[in-house]
Amino acid sequence: MDERDVDEFDCAWRKYEPLTSSVRRLVDLTIRSEADERAVAAAEKLIDAATRLLSRRTLPGSYGIPRTADGRAMPWGNAAIGLRNPIAPPLVLHRAPDDSMWCVADLGAAYEGPPGCVHGGVSALVLDQLLGAVAQRPGEPAVTGTLTVRYLRPVPLGRIRGEASVRSHEGVKTFASGRIVVAGQPAVLADGVFIRPGSRS
Repeated sequence: MDERDVDEFDCAWRKYEPLTSSVRRLVDLTIRSEADERAVAAAEKLIDAATRLLSRRTLPGSYGIPRTADGRAMPWGNAAIGLRNPIAPPLVLHRAPDDSMWCVADLGAAYEGPPGCVHGGVSALVLDQLLGAVAQRPGEPAVTGTLTVRYLRPVPLGRIRGEASVRSHEGVKTFASGRIVVAGQPAVLADGVFIRPGSRS
């Protein structure tokens, strides 16, 4: 696996996070803008110019998950938490003292399904990432085996909270549950089985 210098983590964060945030704002405005035709054409030229600048040097494929010398993962192309992925909300995951996990995300126009509401697939993405994270053990990433999602009520666009915890372990399998909470009420529930391919248990 690609290993990066420890300092590169912080340097890359400072370098690319502002760019990703700008593109994320651009995506939102591409959806919501009511600018006139002349302004749209001018914006298109500026975007094309920026694209040419960024394409001067690129990776041959996807970003992958390089690590720093001290073991920190850099999953920055990830669709849910990727620092360099403007499609990602992004989710920032937190681990509680009891080993459960939670996240808060602001989901705007780019994540719409039904009018004014979060797309059901985006809710599933949030829960898949969160449950997969809580199912991991140090040095043992967990991949999704099954994920069952139940939609109790629409999730309005805006700030959401995700919560997840482990129910049990069985060999290389971890069983986890989670939910998306809106205004203190559960809106989407998920149960998943996650596999740790490198586990010896």
